[in-house]
Amino acid sequence: MSNTLSYTELADLLQARAGVTVDPDDMRQPDARFEEFGIDSLGLLGVVGELENRHGLKITSGAESAKTPAEFMELVNASLATKAGA
Repeated sequence: MSNTLSYTELADLLQARAGVTVDPDDMRQPDARFEEFGIDSLGLLGVVGELENRHGLKITSGAESAKTPAEFMELVNASLATKAGA
């Protein structure tokens, strides 16, 4: 299991947990915001919960409130990196 979340994995999780299909390349755009994809904090909360279950750790508080995919990725991958270094 990887210790970093990719945009492709995030897109898969958004489909499974929030029911929203998003192209990973669209999320990579610097000005991309979750709201333009129809993703809200409840959808992100489902993704955070799934990641916590998969990796057996608490994801940084606030990830479910991230406004952009880049911000979400930064918070999640920081949490995963902390676990990897433990």
